[in-house]
Amino acid sequence: MGRVSFFVLLLLVATTLVGAHLTTTYQKQVLQPLELERDEIIVVRSGQGFRQIIQEMAERGWVRHPRLVEAHARYHGIVGRLQAGEYEVQPDTTLAMLLDRMARGDVVRHRITVPEGWTAAAFLDAVQSHPALRPIPAPADLETVMAELGLPDMHPEGWFLPDTYVFSRNTAALQILKMAHHALNEELESAWTNRIEEHPLNTPYELLILASIIEKETGQADERELVAGAFVNRLRKGIRLQTDPTLLYALEPGTTRLTRAELRRDHPYNTYTRHGLPPTPIALPGKAAIRAAARPAETEVLFFVSRNDGTHHFSNTYAEHRAAVVKYQLDGDGSRYGAR
Repeated sequence: MGRVSFFVLLLLVATTLVGAHLTTTYQKQVLQPLELERDEIIVVRSGQGFRQIIQEMAERGWVRHPRLVEAHARYHGIVGRLQAGEYEVQPDTTLAMLLDRMARGDVVRHRITVPEGWTAAAFLDAVQSHPALRPIPAPADLETVMAELGLPDMHPEGWFLPDTYVFSRNTAALQILKMAHHALNEELESAWTNRIEEHPLNTPYELLILASIIEKETGQADERELVAGAFVNRLRKGIRLQTDPTLLYALEPGTTRLTRAELRRDHPYNTYTRHGLPPTPIALPGKAAIRAAARPAETEVLFFVSRNDGTHHFSNTYAEHRAAVVKYQLDGDGSRYGAR
């Protein structure tokens, strides 16, 4: 073997060894799981460059060979495509998988659930305090929110649909309120369009008010249409609604019991002293309550009283209702009828 051939052979061997080493290093660095002890979160900030992101990964101990990672990213067209956001990194995640998810913007999705029957104020407090949402800057009140929605003179109650809303970190809290308002408008419009014939209410807003009362009166799915039917019958006959939740809405938040004095005190939300609906909704009604208000049960029911177990007894006549009140509310003592 000549000297030249020997050196060529050495060069080939060296090249092969270097190639094998690079291949092994690449596989370990890019294609094998990071083997973290627990799930971790990494946040890509807006305007952050690829090398800054890799540097942060290196500081966490995920990257030992930045140039190999960059070469992988350039080969796959990922450099320059990583999207800002919050990413969850699980122990079995590889760098190749993580970079691909960043390029697709597969960010962590957060949720906020707004229960039926909440008030608009409670919804605002929830979005303002959610750690993944960007709060509304001062003055962060419902008047500001309604102005942003283009309804500066509208009372805020009822105008947001209870639901679970999904979003990425740093979404504006106002955006969630806008989503809920848009969803409410769609649901209300649909319900109004599909309402029963000869409905006693005249506008979608009145339907929203009634739905909010139904929402606060019962949480039982099989009762909503009956409750709605009782209220619709009362409205048709000109009978006062006489519903406690409207009075409670006008009192301090958290009040759960009414005194006899409160029942007699006249104000716009006292449905014992005034006919018709209160001036505004009293809560955020859900889809089921809105649909029940639009399509109540065909019934002759005029009265209902709590059985103290989450359900109600429904009556067609006052005499039957009085007997139910004595049974379920007054421990059978008819002499106490009318006491609160």
